Amino acid sequence: MKLLEGKVAVITGATRGIGKGIAMKFAEQGANIAFTYVSSAEKAKEVENQLKEFNVKAIGYQSNAGDFNQAQELVDSIVSEFGQIDVLINNAGITKDGLLMRMSEQDWDDIMAVNLKSVFNMTKASLRTFLKQRNGSIINMSSIVGVQGNAGQSNYSASKAGIIGFSKSIAKEIGSRNIRCNVIAPGFIETEMTAALGEDVISKWAENIPLKRPGSTDDIANACLYLSSDMSNYVTGQVLSVCGGMLS
Repeated sequence: MKLLEGKVAVITGATRGIGKGIAMKFAEQGANIAFTYVSSAEKAKEVENQLKEFNVKAIGYQSNAGDFNQAQELVDSIVSEFGQIDVLINNAGITKDGLLMRMSEQDWDDIMAVNLKSVFNMTKASLRTFLKQRNGSIINMSSIVGVQGNAGQSNYSASKAGIIGFSKSIAKEIGSRNIRCNVIAPGFIETEMTAALGEDVISKWAENIPLKRPGSTDDIANACLYLSSDMSNYVTGQVLSVCGGMLS
């Protein structure tokens, strides 16, 4: 039997990169998928069709998870269409890097809205469904820079650190209802975004990774699969670093 057979997973920001990798892995394991995108309806339709090849139900929703009301409307639509939510993966995120001296207030606010407030919005919007079911797994995507910081990324690092504190608190609030909340902290992962850095930059990063290679979206998807499935029924409030040993 597939690990997520009959379950419904909600994944924010899943038309490319890590989010798309998670969606594909989950569909392969039998999950029905509701995912969000911000702008490209054409790309979302393409991902929908790819997911349906696994004989699961898949729908893309245009929604800004950083908007409180849109998040609630999204969750209401998903529950109406799918009947349940078993897994919520808060993956949507952006970067606006820069040294603090040059960082604008808008750069700070935009990162907090998309990366951190969206986690609050989606978790709160889904909570009533999880409580009613007395079951569920919430996975919030942080980063190793949320643990150790990084020069030129004070806004991004702060947002990702906030996700960790939020998730640990929520795990304590809802654990008695059989709802789990965990964090994944990816390291340097090969995606369309990092590919634009060029081979020289990627090679330099790899030199500082004990496993001597960047991670793949599959590496993150496999960690999400574990935390979403019944294999991790006694795991909550934890931060799983998928970083090739960078935090060792």
